[in-house]
Amino acid sequence: MLPKMRTPESRRMITLEVRGTTKPTPAFSVITLGGPELEHLKPMGFDQTVRLFFPREGQEGLRMPRLSSEAWMAELLLLPKSRRPWVRNFTIRRARPELGEVDIEFALHGDTPASTWARRARPGDPAGVFDMGLTYLPPAHAEWQLLAGDESAVPAILAILEHAPASLVAEVFLEVPGADDIRTDITAPDGVRVRWLARDGADTLPGSLALDAIKESALRPGRFYTWVAGEAALATGVRRHLVRDRGVPKPDIAFFGYWRHGRSSPG
Repeated sequence: MLPKMRTPESRRMITLEVRGTTKPTPAFSVITLGGPELEHLKPMGFDQTVRLFFPREGQEGLRMPRLSSEAWMAELLLLPKSRRPWVRNFTIRRARPELGEVDIEFALHGDTPASTWARRARPGDPAGVFDMGLTYLPPAHAEWQLLAGDESAVPAILAILEHAPASLVAEVFLEVPGADDIRTDITAPDGVRVRWLARDGADTLPGSLALDAIKESALRPGRFYTWVAGEAALATGVRRHLVRDRGVPKPDIAFFGYWRHGRSSPG
């Protein structure tokens, strides 16, 4: 069975601040974080995941956990909500260690805590990160790769492609809210084919377009590695289809339900 995550050799709580914000497309926002403590974060590339800590509305500052072991979560839960920050998982979209900066890209989902904070973030606002590691771990036997996700996984997949070796052969399915969210300037090896799928206001469950496109595709021959993430039904649906309908070995599929439609994460 493939490991689900490769954790860093060492890590610590890192307090940063917002240095700038940009909007690459209507449904996405990129927050640049920086500060001297980033020297303690080792960029790993690909889908490097961090716990992102940010203040709740009305909190004057950011109260970060002091513990860097897994006990930090218990420490956080013992805080009253008046002092407890929000914490969510995000991918490092880009890292610039020479400048002491990282970019975190947000898919803006309604009025969720993370989307609300990303829309309101201004230079100088506090934030923090805790390195979690990588979930993209293709095995050596894979002849090619299948990468798929809805908007919540777009930053991770684009980061994977930017760090991929020139020899990568892959079929990529990326679902986004609208045609204006399709990127035309992505970096990917020549052997990668990217298919963008825009819902454009269609009343469909996020991820369903990507799932249907994969089911209808004539995939390449040969043994392949799959990395799929996004709305829970997309992740589990792709895995179920590949195993039941195409005979793909379960260990060759990494699948992650980043969120569930109609259900907010607890705080």
